[in-house]
Amino acid sequence: MSPADQSSSPDGADFASLDAPPHPGRPFGPPTGIPETPDEASARRFMLQLAKQLHRHGTPAHRLEATLSVLANRLGIQAEFFSTPTSIMVGIGELEQQRVHLLRVEPGEPNLGHLSQLGAITREVMAGTITAAEGLRRIDVMDAAPPAYPRWLVLVAFVLASTAIACFLEVRAGDAIVAAGLGLVTAITVLTANRWENTRHVTEPLAGFVVTTLAFTLDGVLGTRTGYATSLAGLAILLPGLTFTVALTELSTRHLASGTARLSGAIVTFLGLGFGLALGAKAGGAAGQALHHLFPMLDGALPRAVLPSWAEWAGLLVAPLAFTVLLSARRQDAPFIVIACVAAYITSKLAGAAVGEELGAFLGAFVVSAGSNVLARARRRVAMVTQVPGLLILVPGSIGFRSVTSLLGQEVESGIQAGFRVAIVGISLAAGILAGNVVTRAANRMRT
Repeated sequence: MSPADQSSSPDGADFASLDAPPHPGRPFGPPTGIPETPDEASARRFMLQLAKQLHRHGTPAHRLEATLSVLANRLGIQAEFFSTPTSIMVGIGELEQQRVHLLRVEPGEPNLGHLSQLGAITREVMAGTITAAEGLRRIDVMDAAPPAYPRWLVLVAFVLASTAIACFLEVRAGDAIVAAGLGLVTAITVLTANRWENTRHVTEPLAGFVVTTLAFTLDGVLGTRTGYATSLAGLAILLPGLTFTVALTELSTRHLASGTARLSGAIVTFLGLGFGLALGAKAGGAAGQALHHLFPMLDGALPRAVLPSWAEWAGLLVAPLAFTVLLSARRQDAPFIVIACVAAYITSKLAGAAVGEELGAFLGAFVVSAGSNVLARARRRVAMVTQVPGLLILVPGSIGFRSVTSLLGQEVESGIQAGFRVAIVGISLAAGILAGNVVTRAANRMRT
């Protein structure tokens, strides 16, 4: 881990600037043979529980290890950390006699509200405002709290996100209506599949099959010829573009084990969605042709008017609000999430038109990363609250989806071209994130 990573928090703020002195006691751990004091035991449990919660709610390996290293230093704990997408290892004490803790963690979706609370709790413990025992109690209360948003609002967020993405794809008015309905189907499929352990691991292929079957059935009945576009809009929330970008960022920061595992997971998710789409396209195409002969009067029933020019910008305002709900962010953070998404999209769009898609992606990610770090330091909040939604606007998930579906359709050349394109754009995004972190850290050091 680089020295820069060791002195920075996940929210871009420099924890070392808190000027809280390290714990004055002996190095923490078993080498001395002296039993732990109650304060030392609370500090160790707090650090382990914080590691588990940060990991569960979507913190990348480089940020997770950096944060825990700074926290251990403040608490006077001699510790080393190793994070992968499914586990964390924490070694406490001197190297020859370390006490090693293995935490098995199921990968979870980003929960921006919980990350904000964890950041606030960590800062208070490091500053000495509250004890580690009190910090541990607050984490337990946070973990036991009900979901931030009711289920019906999550369903609405899926519908709004799919509709906004359809606007970005510049489909026609009737296709946007179909995409909204497919977004609702995706939400119901995902929420239902996640209830049972047996179906949780096949959520993406199942959703891909159900949504695509409906999309191509409606395509055949209504004669829209936009089954692929509406399927993409309906499934866009499930595309692992963000996971792919985070994996490349971890590889760039030399967290090779975590980055490789996360990248493999993103590829498997792409393949699962592509497999579901391939089956759904076949089933939906056959069903659509059969129903078209039964109900010929429905051909052309949907409005085919072109969406107005303002629809794209309306989608750009609606999508961040949907992301706020889907990512469980706090309501008071919604305006900042909208600003981050708008800034990322406009920067990427204008720069991409002027100098190419790759540089546009780099500049969009740079603006999101640097702006999120500056805002987090000014508000004493977690940078991921605005960084994650901003990156969701930019990630090349749809390109990867096209690559997989082309390969499944035996269009090898176009599939390889799309795959190479998604790799280049993903690398550009990762480079933009890292460049934004470097610039803001340098600016912080110059001011201090």
